[in-house]
Order: sequence, then structure tokens, then C-alpha cells
Amino acid sequence: MPGPDRGMHLKEIMEYTLVRSRRRSVSLHIRPDGSLEVRAPLFMRGSEIERIVREKEGWILKQQAKIARQEKESEESGGVMSREEVRSLAEQALKVIPERVKYYAPLVGVNYGRITIRSQRTRWGSCTRQGNLNFNCLLMLAPPEVLDSVVVHELCHRKEMNHSDRFYREVLRVFPEYHKWNKWLKEHGGSLLRRLP
Repeated sequence: MPGPDRGMHLKEIMEYTLVRSRRRSVSLHIRPDGSLEVRAPLFMRGSEIERIVREKEGWILKQQAKIARQEKESEESGGVMSREEVRSLAEQALKVIPERVKYYAPLVGVNYGRITIRSQRTRWGSCTRQGNLNFNCLLMLAPPEVLDSVVVHELCHRKEMNHSDRFYREVLRVFPEYHKWNKWLKEHGGSLLRRLP
């Protein structure tokens, strides 16, 4: 299988890495460092690949700007934390988050199992079918409303293990400002995740 090669597009302004494989379509991926990776079929013409990339220029620039903003926010908030700082944050979360779960569970009308605090790069929270709840300690760096929105989200999975309209109706019944704070997490959460060592 051919290895990655380099390509240029968008008037020689933006560089990307081209990876060819036995796939059927082109996909674009923005790496954590903001660089662009283009995955394409083995025999697709380079001109066709560049046409697709040019069509997605707006999306590419938007995603790269988002990553650059998150990097700046992360640096301004103190940069990468030490392992000791993460451990201290987890200890703080272990005191605060169970209390928020205890408060919201009766409002949702559910019970729950074990609560675990983690430092993850991909998830803010999760709920198992057994009712065990997992939360990211980095939520302690977000506004309290963000923490509450995640707590309510996971508790509502005790009723609906999906993201259906019925699920979100339940979330909004208990926490009407959910969308506002979920948007905050989508916009600023990346800068928090970048603080993990």
C-alpha cells in the first residue's frame, strides 16, 4: 500500500497529507495539531481530490481556526497540567460530582450505581446499562452549569440509552438550558482537553 505523500491546494496556501488506500471515497480529517489529512482511493486522480478539497475549503478553515482558538485558550488558562494537578482535580471532582448526581437523580426519576471520575481525552461522561456513571474530572474547570448539563445528560440515559427526541425532551424537562451549556462545551471543551498531560 502506498505511503502518504504531500499535496498542495487552495492557491498554494494550505498544505495537506494525502493517504491513499483501498477505500471508495475521499474523507478529510483535521489532526489535533490543525494539519489536514486527506484519505483517498488508490486510483483517484489528483485533480479530482483537489477539487473535493477546494469545495471543503470553508469547513477546513473553520475547523483549523477552532483548533487554533482552543490552543490559545488552553495556554491562557495555564497550559498543560502536571499529573499532580490532574490528580488534585479528580479528588475535587469526587467530592462535587456525586453531590450533583444525588441532587438531579430524583428530578430525573432514576437511580444509579457506581460513580467513577476519570481524566479522558474523548468523553465528558458516560452511563452503562447497569447504571454506573463516569465523569471527566476536567468538568471541574468548566462553569457549574456545564457540569450540571453533563450530569443530567448521563442520568437521562437511565431512561433512554440513545439520543432520540424523547431523550432530549427528558433532558430539557429537567435542565431547560441544556443546549446553551452543551454549546459552551463544544466550543471550549477542546481547550480543556488540551490541558491533560
